[in-house]
Amino acid sequence: MNELDVVGVRVEMPSNQPIVLLREVGGDRYLPIWIGPGEATAIAFAQQGMTPARPLTHDLFKDVLDAVGQQLTEVRITDLREGVFYAELVFASGVEVSARPSDAIALALRTGTPIFGSDGVLDDAGIAIPDEQEDEVEKFREFLDQISPEDFGTSNQ
Repeated sequence: MNELDVVGVRVEMPSNQPIVLLREVGGDRYLPIWIGPGEATAIAFAQQGMTPARPLTHDLFKDVLDAVGQQLTEVRITDLREGVFYAELVFASGVEVSARPSDAIALALRTGTPIFGSDGVLDDAGIAIPDEQEDEVEKFREFLDQISPEDFGTSNQ
């Protein structure tokens, strides 16, 4: 397993499909995962430290974990089959729960939990971006600084 940082979310054009971009810590691979607009909003809110007037599903899940005394210790992106990514939530009690990566990432950002990607997933779907191409990644980061969750066209009820 390789630790991953969340670079951010963006909308892929012309399909208008949101993508979350993860970066391998200590490596040069990036992992793009296509996600839904609701999850894109949840991830963007968490990255920007925004608190909606009413809790989103991921905020509620975090609150439930706090209330029952369960700690999420890591999120693992474990597999890629037929174009679908799979993840697991790993709890301090040893329990592991299957999850969509987008939901797992949104929850990890809210709980400060590290995210890991399997070697297989990074080998299959990771994109190596050498240091000389870091300028493109920096442009992407600048784009992320300009985008807001409202750009994803979802409401936060």
